[in-house]
Amino acid sequence: MRWQGRDESDDVEDGGSGGGGGRGLGIGGGIIGIVGFVIYLFTGYNPTQLLNQVGGDQQQQQTTQSAPSQLSQEDSVNLHFAKVIMNDTRLVWTKIFVDMGKTYEKPTLVHFQNSVDASGCGLASSATGPFYCPADRKVYLDFSFFNELSNRFHASGDFAKAYVIAHEVGHHIQNLLGVSDKMDQMRQQMSETDYNKMSVKLELQADFYAGVWAHYEAQIKNADNQSVIEPGDIESALTAANAIGDDRLQQEATGHISPDSFTHGTSAQRIYWFKKGYETGDIKQGNTFAEGAL
Repeated sequence: MRWQGRDESDDVEDGGSGGGGGRGLGIGGGIIGIVGFVIYLFTGYNPTQLLNQVGGDQQQQQTTQSAPSQLSQEDSVNLHFAKVIMNDTRLVWTKIFVDMGKTYEKPTLVHFQNSVDASGCGLASSATGPFYCPADRKVYLDFSFFNELSNRFHASGDFAKAYVIAHEVGHHIQNLLGVSDKMDQMRQQMSETDYNKMSVKLELQADFYAGVWAHYEAQIKNADNQSVIEPGDIESALTAANAIGDDRLQQEATGHISPDSFTHGTSAQRIYWFKKGYETGDIKQGNTFAEGAL
């Protein structure tokens, strides 16, 4: 991906290292980290629920302030990369929203180390993986996840990392369009199994939106009038989508698959919806909640 030397977003914050007191974690989806996933498999608890409890236990404790992150050279590069991708998502979604007769309100990306006190969603750990908080409209990301993506899941390349960010911004799109609110309302009325099925639809739609972004990203040129997307970039994103499907992660962690516990979709589903978004570029074709869509 040709990203070096391009415009960077100012909507990126340093979330520091460590975290403060919790208010209860309300993660608006995201790609779950393998550590959090293993917690889920072996304890029967959704890691977000587990962190909810941790946050509740800390409510009476004094809040500590996060120290500024001391970035390594690698993470400094990741920071500039994330700023470029966030700027590109702003360009793409602003145009799409204008075409829909709407105004795009851009999110903020918060990079952190180890844990972070998300102002709208409470205390979160790197083990949770990248996530979007609808309450404060921020994407939270520990750059260590990029190493995990490459080393554990064998999804290397800059565009695999771009897919991760674009997926979380996809959750922001859902928030702006009212999908997140509807999910919150349904959560109180459903069994865990039924809600997991709705969560899969939510995650796959975020994958679709990431694909829509990639469709228009391919039309952006750098200073040398070259497409910012290079040969192999889309394949890199598809490799990432394949690597983090619920079925593949469960098989790796436990040796068996439990579809009722899926929350993000199978590898095949994630690939399908990203490709559909990329190939069509049409936001209207991403209704994963429609009957028979999955």
